[in-house]
Amino acid sequence: MAKDSYLVGLIGAGIGPSLSPALHEREADRQGLRYLYRLIDIDVLGVGPEAVGDLLRSARDTGFDGLNITHPCKQLVIEHLDALSPQAEALGAVNTVVFEDGRAIGHNTDVTGFAASFARGLPDVPLEKVVQLGAGGAGAAVAHAMLTLGAERVTVVDALADRAAGLAASLNRHFGEGRAAHATPDRLPELLASADGIVHATPTGMAAHPGLPFAAELLHPGLWVAEVVYRPLETELLRTARAMGCATLDGGGMAVFQAADAFRLFTGRDPDSVRMLADIAEMAGVVENSAG
Repeated sequence: MAKDSYLVGLIGAGIGPSLSPALHEREADRQGLRYLYRLIDIDVLGVGPEAVGDLLRSARDTGFDGLNITHPCKQLVIEHLDALSPQAEALGAVNTVVFEDGRAIGHNTDVTGFAASFARGLPDVPLEKVVQLGAGGAGAAVAHAMLTLGAERVTVVDALADRAAGLAASLNRHFGEGRAAHATPDRLPELLASADGIVHATPTGMAAHPGLPFAAELLHPGLWVAEVVYRPLETELLRTARAMGCATLDGGGMAVFQAADAFRLFTGRDPDSVRMLADIAEMAGVVENSAG
């Protein structure tokens, strides 16, 4: 029998500005559910990311229905789970945990969230050569999404060469040899000159990390630009790219569609993602503008 009351939360560092609580609670209100979404911020608690296992157990023991997991705990949480969805297993990262019959099941809605946002916001762009900047937890998810969407080749660029190489190797195992490559940031000028588009998956551009992730002169009108950052919705990268004539996609859609998928996992009910897109546009204080 479907419940009408839910307790969920988010574990991560520096998550005070997160819009996840409001996104989930607003949609739950419209569906007539009692739904409480709590922030479990390891910075506020004064503990390290390795405490995620204890926090997970505490949440399960105190009756939580599920948790979202964000930076820097998406990989560390895996050893504390009882099972993984195929998507989470392929990625080696979890952003959603559902408690079922005393078991903790890990899922990843970042992949499906980004894929849904990209298909909606940049439906007809070329995908032969895609450059992705950032190979962390979000980077792994969006690279999987891009290859699932049909990108012929994704080149992963990261300041940590081993991390970029590791992600590229994992993508090639999963999608087939030659679908992914890796490079260091010094190769961005040549890569972007011939690329169809770039996916930006580093924290640069967030309120706490302002600025551009690479030199503005590397942008050109033939390039589409997709952003993962959603606070603010219009990052300096998107503003600069739009002025340059690039087609753009902000990070709001990914935030909404991953939240919608998590809501579905927690409650078994279908959220209205169109209403949730309007919510995030309102909360971010800008008119929705996913495609430029």
